[in-house]
Amino acid sequence: MKTSDFDYHLPPELIAQDAVEPRDHSRLMVLHRRDGVIEHRRFFEITDYLRAGDVLVLNDSRVIPARLRGRKVEGGGSVEVLLLHRLSAGLWEALVRPGKRLRDGSLVEIRGASGSVMAEVKETREDGIRVLRFSDESPLPLLGEVPLPPYIRRPLARPERYQTVYACHDGSAAAPTAGLHFTPELLGRVAAMGVRCLFVTLHVGLDTFRPVREEDPSRHQIHREYAVLTPQVAAELAQAKDEGRRIICVGTTSVRVVEQAARASLSGRPEPFEGWVNLFILPGYRFRLVDALVTNYHLPRSTLLMLVSAFAGGELVLRAYREAIERGYRFYSLGDAMLIL
Repeated sequence: MKTSDFDYHLPPELIAQDAVEPRDHSRLMVLHRRDGVIEHRRFFEITDYLRAGDVLVLNDSRVIPARLRGRKVEGGGSVEVLLLHRLSAGLWEALVRPGKRLRDGSLVEIRGASGSVMAEVKETREDGIRVLRFSDESPLPLLGEVPLPPYIRRPLARPERYQTVYACHDGSAAAPTAGLHFTPELLGRVAAMGVRCLFVTLHVGLDTFRPVREEDPSRHQIHREYAVLTPQVAAELAQAKDEGRRIICVGTTSVRVVEQAARASLSGRPEPFEGWVNLFILPGYRFRLVDALVTNYHLPRSTLLMLVSAFAGGELVLRAYREAIERGYRFYSLGDAMLIL
């Protein structure tokens, strides 16, 4: 297995630059693993593939205004900060650009229309991550802006469009994008069918922005992300599995939470936890809980595409991607969706 096995060519015009309205009118490819059949629908028609007793697992993390702009105090120069994870009061893990100019002890003045705060580089960690100490973190939500992926070249007219309608726990540097297609009305229809919607939390972090550079993907060090799976959700997932009901994860983030919860248990039943997720799913992985997956179209050579390939099979996934390209599907964060059954 090589990282190049997960490569494909995408015409740049298929990278979605804005979101479909209404949310649930994006296109939906339905991919059947058993026989390789592909169907083409609209997302609101996902209810045709759900049934009473199914469990839908969604990630309720909310994107924070994690992109901050400022200047280096000593010597000047513009600095951009991307907050990744809050360690404690005023202490954050972050990506900083340009990183080479910011050594331990460097001071950065973060500026915005509502004022400014000071940040000190306290520590440099692996992969260029810095630990920053802010003089006052309370103004950060007003000083920052919601970060968009680099392939989205213009700001959104409505920043809330980069949040799921059920997002409620602040902490992500990027949206769990498979959930962007759901509207409150569609979720209501899903619940009325007898489908149980359960919520986990995983704060999306650095790996969303990082390609796999190792040609042997098993050598790639996946960045850990903070997650919460409550006792109630763990119990309901275990009951659904015992009763043979399908567990359908919305997004690769939800997959990683429930699969890590199952791997942590000797019985293979999901256990509640709050802590770091560092599960890297590659082809050959044995899924313990997930029966179906709702996902967007992912970047070439990415850990997300590797996870989807592990679930559905690399050849089938790349065939589906080729068909999506031929039919003009919209790719990446604001693009169309795929349901893998």
